[in-house]
Order: sequence, then C-alpha cells, then structure tokens
Amino acid sequence: MAILMCGVLLWVVAHGFKRFAPDRRAEMGEKGRGIMAGLILLSVVLMVFGYRWSDAYDLATPPAFLTHINNLLMVVAVFLFSPAPKRGRIIGGMRHPMLVGFKVWAIAHLLVNWDAASFVLFGGLLAWAVVTVIRINKAEPHWQKPAPSGTYAMDAAFLAGSLLIVGIIGYIHILLGLAPFG
Repeated sequence: MAILMCGVLLWVVAHGFKRFAPDRRAEMGEKGRGIMAGLILLSVVLMVFGYRWSDAYDLATPPAFLTHINNLLMVVAVFLFSPAPKRGRIIGGMRHPMLVGFKVWAIAHLLVNWDAASFVLFGGLLAWAVVTVIRINKAEPHWQKPAPSGTYAMDAAFLAGSLLIVGIIGYIHILLGLAPFG
C-alpha cells in the first residue's frame, strides 16, 4: 500500500508544482517539462504496481447494478477526455472538461471498488482533481465561456469513439483478470 500512496502523492506533487510553486517551475524552464513528465510517468508506474501489489482488503461488496452505472460513467469520462468539449456542440466551451472527466472516472471506479487500495487510489486522485479545479478557478476567476461551435454530428462521432474506447479499455481489464462488464 505504501508504493500506491507514494504514487498518488508523486502525481499530486508533479501536477501541482506549477500551480503551487509557479516561480520555481518557471526557473526550471523547458527542462522542467521533461522532469515533470518523467515524475508523472513514474507516479503512474508506482500507482499501477502499488495497486496490483497491495494487500488491500474489501471493505464491503458493492451492489451489482453499480457496474452498469460505472460503465455509463466511463463513457461520459472518455467523452470528456475526447476533443468533444472543444469541437462538439453539446458541451462545447466547457471550462475543465479533462478534469471533470477525470473526476467522473474516479467516481465511477469508487462505485464498484470497495476496497482500501481503491479508496486510496481513486479517492486520492478525485481529491486532487477537485482541488486542482478550485485552484485554477481562484487563479483565473474571470473565465469567459466561448461561443458555441461544432456540430451535433461531431458529438455523435466522439460518442461513438468513446464507446469503442470504453470497449477496448474493458477488454484490457478482462485480460488483467477483472470483470468490468459484470
């Protein structure tokens, strides 16, 4: 569990460095981008192995119907990660689409994983995303929503792509011995 916690902490520090220590980050220049990218990659590796190796225990068993809600939320999360918020019509001009998608992803996983390691991983990343949105909104309070652009056809294309990607992610989960579709 310690490796998992270190991974989550490193993710938070690496992503928050620019927001919480902007002068120090600016001093690092272009070299700092590579360092932060390396730290983020290392954090993902630590989180993956820490999660897989954790001796976490189940806190409870979630109801089976939450699997279906999880899968629906995963389509929403992937849709928000796609270019849809910038190029589509439905949610065009959304302020923090990737962070909202990240929060939806974390919540979806918390719905179906009721063990200590999942609460550390997904709960920790959810907390990071919430704090990041708050921090950005305080630093940049005068955001103007852009005029709607894009088409519903683009939204449909991004939704179809999101369904395909969720299917691929689900298949990868199956290869890892998990049952994402119930």
